[in-house]
Amino acid sequence: MKSIVFAALFTSSICAMGSSALAQDSEATAERTAEQSALQMRADQIVALLNREIEPQEVFTDGFLAAVPPEQIDALSEQLTGEFGPAIAVEALDPPDGTRASLAIRLERAITRGGIAIDPNDDNRVSELLFQNFDPIESSPAEIEADLAALPGKVTWWFGALNGSDPIIANAPGDQMPLGSTFKIYVLAALAREVADGKRSWDDVVTLGDLRSFPSGMMQDWPSDAPVTLETLASLMISISDNTATDALIRVLGRDVVMETLIDSGHSQPELNDPFLTTREMFMLKGGPAGRLGTYAAGDAGVRAQILDGLEAQPVEQSRIQAAFSGGPIALDVEWFGNAADLAALYQFMLENADLRAFEIMAINPQTSDATEQLWNYVGYKGGSEPGVLNLTWFLTSKAGVDHALILSWRNEDANLDQDAMEAIAQRILRLPQ
Repeated sequence: MKSIVFAALFTSSICAMGSSALAQDSEATAERTAEQSALQMRADQIVALLNREIEPQEVFTDGFLAAVPPEQIDALSEQLTGEFGPAIAVEALDPPDGTRASLAIRLERAITRGGIAIDPNDDNRVSELLFQNFDPIESSPAEIEADLAALPGKVTWWFGALNGSDPIIANAPGDQMPLGSTFKIYVLAALAREVADGKRSWDDVVTLGDLRSFPSGMMQDWPSDAPVTLETLASLMISISDNTATDALIRVLGRDVVMETLIDSGHSQPELNDPFLTTREMFMLKGGPAGRLGTYAAGDAGVRAQILDGLEAQPVEQSRIQAAFSGGPIALDVEWFGNAADLAALYQFMLENADLRAFEIMAINPQTSDATEQLWNYVGYKGGSEPGVLNLTWFLTSKAGVDHALILSWRNEDANLDQDAMEAIAQRILRLPQ
């Protein structure tokens, strides 16, 4: 799960503490100060700071503010309370005195945990503040669905057991939605199926090759003659969404093999993904001439295949791709598609037909807090995004051994998406009673 970091380890200098929204009058302030340690007082001020009831200059050392300016602190506070609601109180401070402690703050919909330090040579101002984990507080299904419905654009969701029982929450689960990099589960499934069938081994070594995609990932910077195992490619494809690793696997397997797995897994509209794009092809289509992109979007599988023929080998400057994806949403109908039922069916297909190492790979980056992960026996994750598109998909097994899925999809042709807002809601869903 993403961390929100205010800063780490800065020292500082002088300024007296000013008036605060925490203090009703000078007498109450003096009484509170007498009862509290300096560390406790500053921790309480962080609650007020998050609610923007007190100015950063009253709380932090000059060194901290030099590294993290007040306007940035205000923006981070607004982001945090926007996702999780207003700060309520200090949940824990251990130890309660001294100059350094672990800190937990209760917000309306989460408890955030991290650390705090004060500088006794600067009026005990805060010199360190780090929020690392955000553990959602339990919400009702109705509250969660209301928050999902309030997101701008189109949002679909499905969460429940995969045993045929009614889902815990669901909305338009049959609607096809762009998947972003979540499509890479299909590539993993195709590889794991061939391993299970004895056609390949996870230890098979291939050469990375000359073709490169664009970030995310790291393999775009590796030597073209680098020998890599199929398991390495798959692990990087899923855990850090490495696009070059993904394309290397599609070339090794063949796009027709990946499409065959997509069809055999029960995808309800496989034609939406025909031909099966590599990431480099998607980047080059959206970063290339508008006429080519429009023809591709309007064409059938045959027209699309003609456009893709030789496209990957054409040179393109990375700056051109970056420019295309630095603005708002672009051609959201040129993507990989699936709905909640398709992804749930893929999970079942993998359990029955794929080598189970695939599930270990999907669990490398579970994209949730340790506390939430402990609620489940297994947590596997893959998500994907581009401007205007976000998909978050978890495959899960409960403590009772029941398989579940959480599938969230969001698209908006008119604006970029607030990924943190969706992720925060997802973490609340993962804590719903199973």
